[in-house]
Amino acid sequence: MSIKLDAISTIFERLRKAGYHIVGSHSAVKKCHWTHVALTQRRFCYKCKFYGIASHRCLQMTPAVIWCWLRCLHCWRAEPGDLEVQWDDTKLPVVDDPEFIVEKSIEEQRKIISGYKGHPKVDPKMWEEAMNPKHAAISLSGEPTLYPRLSELIEEYHKRGMTTFLVTHGVRPDVLAQLDPEPTQLYLSLEAWDEKSFKEFNRPILPGLWKAVIQSLELLPSFSSPTVIRITLVKGFNDHEKALEGLAKLVQKGYPTYVEVKAYMNVGYSRYRLTKENMPKHYEVRAFAEKLAEKIGYEVVDEQVSSRVVLLSRIDKPIRVGEGCPGGNAGGELPEGSEAEMANQ
Repeated sequence: MSIKLDAISTIFERLRKAGYHIVGSHSAVKKCHWTHVALTQRRFCYKCKFYGIASHRCLQMTPAVIWCWLRCLHCWRAEPGDLEVQWDDTKLPVVDDPEFIVEKSIEEQRKIISGYKGHPKVDPKMWEEAMNPKHAAISLSGEPTLYPRLSELIEEYHKRGMTTFLVTHGVRPDVLAQLDPEPTQLYLSLEAWDEKSFKEFNRPILPGLWKAVIQSLELLPSFSSPTVIRITLVKGFNDHEKALEGLAKLVQKGYPTYVEVKAYMNVGYSRYRLTKENMPKHYEVRAFAEKLAEKIGYEVVDEQVSSRVVLLSRIDKPIRVGEGCPGGNAGGELPEGSEAEMANQ
């Protein structure tokens, strides 16, 4: 046990140096670059443009910062093998109380935002708003469904008047089936189109996980909250016709409210596994999304070039679950290659 704890302590220290604020034994908060851009430039991420989520009031967190059952090639999470330390990333070493995690995550977010007070480019009113986050993106790193008290965590954020977006790879359909309350919006991430490509790219560390992903897809229609299938497009891996056909069938199985087709970005520890050549341009994302939309009968309803993302929908107009962003440029464009376009994956 001490060896595992020493390894976790080592990786936590590296994460802190990378800007992660560790919360308790297994959770973390990290400032999204779009939070900085929203405060200093009044430009907002695609979640504002699509769904009304105010970027400066968005808390990006995870209840399982280094724990996951997949070792995806495109993930910016530090994985055993990336570093000279090893740990058991199949289960949390302990289970922290959800109320503690929520309180501490908000506290850490306020510490992050406090440094913007008095900044010449930051509107004091926006700073005050940012000090009271209204949205929790449970998506920073790791697999959140490995936290066994996930429903309670979501409930604690909702008690504080916050919305929640939960992002999963679908490896725990048992957890998804029992979520109560549901998140404000549920994301299921896909890159692979069949079991062979799943094993090649997502590199599961336990058996039977492709079957679990299929079961999670089949659960999506049972959710009353909006659901999203997020397809990360990786040039040279899933940007071809066979992948398109396979992904279309998976989307039809899940019948989500929306599909987001988004470019892979060469950031974090993914730089050890993939290269910048694996990042598609926005026009390539758009072309793939249009072909996918035609196959599944969805409409292309929005896009944001700076994040290289295209939104497909089976309903006429996306549901605005947030309060929107104050003035400025919702979905404001930034130069290609800027740090901001790589943020908020």
